[in-house]
Order: sequence, then structure tokens, then C-alpha cells
Amino acid sequence: MVVTHRQRFNIAHGLPADSSHSLVELAKISGLKYSVLKEVEKRGFGAYNNNYSSVREKGTFKKGTNAAPKFKLSPQQWARARVYSFLDNSKKHDLDLR
Repeated sequence: MVVTHRQRFNIAHGLPADSSHSLVELAKISGLKYSVLKEVEKRGFGAYNNNYSSVREKGTFKKGTNAAPKFKLSPQQWARARVYSFLDNSKKHDLDLR
């Protein structure tokens, strides 16, 4: 089973693995500034719009598919996934905000 960045973050902080949180809550839990997380989310929306082919299908880790938009993550889901990736110390993006 693949563990997502959100699940890994939640487990590391003693939270239910599948719980979701607002940016304000994530800032409090992680100790990072809200403004930093908001910028990561903003960049996630930009990445969604500028590189749609990399957006993954819902419920999978497949990217680069020609699936219809209703089968892909929404802009909000994509942006929040980027925030959780950042909180999980991913080295793929937003390194300048660390």
C-alpha cells in the first residue's frame, strides 16, 4: 500500500491518517508560517494550470494520462496535495520556501 504525503504528515503528528486540515490548522500543527503554506498552495494552482498533463487521476498515482477532467484531481486537490508534499519535506519543488 502506498502512503500519501498527507497520511505521512498526519501519522507523524499523531493525527488520524486520513484527516484533512485547513491551511491555518496545518500552519499551527507544523509550526510553519501560514504565508509560506499559502504560497505553496498558490504555486500548486499555477502548476495545475500550466502543466495539466502532469495532473494525476483521482484515486491513483498515474500521471500523464489523457483522462477526462472529471477523472483527474481538481485544482484544489492538486494544490493541497502540493502543500502536504511540502510538509512531508519533498525535495521536488518549493525549495526556496524552506
